[in-house]
Amino acid sequence: MIYTDVLVIGSGISGLSYALKIAQQKPDTKITIITKADEEESNTKYAQGGMAVVTDFSKDSFEKHIEDTLRAGDGLCKRETVEIVVKEGPERLKEIVEWGANFDKNNRETFDLGREGGHTENRVVHFKDVTGAEIERALLKAIEKMENIELLNHHYVIDLITEHHIPNEPFDKYNLNCYGAYVLDIKTNQIKKMSAKITLMATGGCGHVYKNTTNPIIATGDGIGLAHRAKARISNMEFIQFHPTAFYSQRAGQLSLISEAVRGFGAKLRTASGEPFMHKYDEREELASRDIVARAIDSEMKLRGDDYVCLDCRHLDHQEFLKHFPNIYQQCKDEGFDMFTDLIPVVPASHYLCGGIDVDLYGQSTIKNMFAVGECSNTGLHGANRLASNSLLEALVFAHRSALKTLERLEEGRFNYTNLNAIPDWNEEGMKVNEEKVLLSYLRKDLQNLMSDLVGIVRSNERLKMAKKKEEEIYRAVKELYNISVLSPELSELRNLVSVAFLIITQSMGRKENRGAFFNKDLE
Repeated sequence: MIYTDVLVIGSGISGLSYALKIAQQKPDTKITIITKADEEESNTKYAQGGMAVVTDFSKDSFEKHIEDTLRAGDGLCKRETVEIVVKEGPERLKEIVEWGANFDKNNRETFDLGREGGHTENRVVHFKDVTGAEIERALLKAIEKMENIELLNHHYVIDLITEHHIPNEPFDKYNLNCYGAYVLDIKTNQIKKMSAKITLMATGGCGHVYKNTTNPIIATGDGIGLAHRAKARISNMEFIQFHPTAFYSQRAGQLSLISEAVRGFGAKLRTASGEPFMHKYDEREELASRDIVARAIDSEMKLRGDDYVCLDCRHLDHQEFLKHFPNIYQQCKDEGFDMFTDLIPVVPASHYLCGGIDVDLYGQSTIKNMFAVGECSNTGLHGANRLASNSLLEALVFAHRSALKTLERLEEGRFNYTNLNAIPDWNEEGMKVNEEKVLLSYLRKDLQNLMSDLVGIVRSNERLKMAKKKEEEIYRAVKELYNISVLSPELSELRNLVSVAFLIITQSMGRKENRGAFFNKDLE
């Protein structure tokens, strides 16, 4: 058994900043961070646009940022959460700068503030078009200096440990404690028992439940799947934000993201034949919130039978554009398109989960001693639709608040040490002989196709009924495979993706009005 005081699952901005804060405040605490890929591979790394924070109080205000967030969330945000995140933002920004993160400055040596859809003021701090990668770099460098933090890469969580794993321990399945996790060491193929007083879920999103996504290959909804099996409360899963402008490709999987900040900079959307269309859908045109822009693109593609629409950057200042978006420009060049001479083909792709594991104002889930922060959590900040660039801010603020509550719990020391010490080793029931992975990849593609075709940007009652029936068939097939197959990350990811699909479909069926990122044409 590996014993640790605090187990952090995930190595993005949420997990790293939480671990760093605890390590600095309580140096005698043992903290273990586990991640299923390399430590720098996370959703954070791919965040291009930046982080929305009020810094210019001569033009902007907390009230404006709060109102913009509430408007984007379409009436379903928790106002108290929104106020906390917005008002604590400047302090968290200051902190991450002190930890070594760089952000672009203007010629007055103040932050060069960008603007994205849904924002009424320029308030997005950024580092060129690779803000997330810069934050990830700074946090990992700071983590390296902490002697009480161990970071284990290529470790995959199989299951959370709760009372139902402990022999002869009576339990209420809706009132459980978390005691750590069973973890597969991918390099040695051994399953380790990791016992912990506190567990933080910081596993990111679930973009790969769909065929096309802007998310990295690791975003398979693991935290949601693990929490669902452990009976945590999970909500708002019907609110999947589709990014309006991913680079169009006929290949499935991760698509290159063309940041919303490019439209904030002045880029225009056009049909495949070059005609403007956003004026028909919203007076803000390209600067409308993401749900409106994504549905407008979806509508134009269906009306015209096109596979994509286009982003027009040809009229923009070339030198300034390259200063702000060098990597996006190069990505398009690598695909054979010059943003200064060509229209760039784009499509909406699944981008961000607005719901997730329900947590309180300190990141505590409904399972005691299990916190959740970042995209896998539902804090109430995003409501029905996330305001662009609020996610990195939310991650920092809730990592901070979860760390405060964790430090308080560690100080109190009221943990069930009997149960912590009684956790059994992982038990593989029976001999599992199937090592073939072809069925796993087949079922995964099947699931992604059904979600893309039936539970996408625009849904209907009939599509959702069909999706539920098909998901149940896949669930039964995966359950049967789990019983006979050798355990692998691919099998575990598929189990988690099936759980995510189930939650999205059933919660979509339960939603009786269109809000934000959720749109059912039968509810019009």
